[in-house]
Amino acid sequence: MHLTMLKCKLHRACVTHSELEYEGSCAIDGHLLDTAGIREYEQIQIYNVNNGERFTTYAIRAQDGSGIISVNGAAAHKADPGDRVIICSYVSLSQQELAGFQPTLVYLDEKNEITHTRNTIPVQVA
Repeated sequence: MHLTMLKCKLHRACVTHSELEYEGSCAIDGHLLDTAGIREYEQIQIYNVNNGERFTTYAIRAQDGSGIISVNGAAAHKADPGDRVIICSYVSLSQQELAGFQPTLVYLDEKNEITHTRNTIPVQVA
């Protein structure tokens, strides 16, 4: 049996560009890709905090240290510059692989600078 698990996320990234006429995908600052462990051309899920849109695309590398989060092609209709998004990648793991697995969680500020990282999400309380 394999389970699909959260591999990594960029939490509350700020969209910097929305390019309708670009080929497609989501351009992400290369430093953020490396920190999260997202590979270029890897499938990603994007959850728009501002408008509730949820969509699938793939990651491409933007200039390291640029802070770029550019939603391109048809997906540009689902996110505007200034929107806060959560960018996630998932992985399928066997029971054996699950034992030592922890996701990489990268938290960003409004300039897409890393504020902190974690490997767990705190327990939600009432």
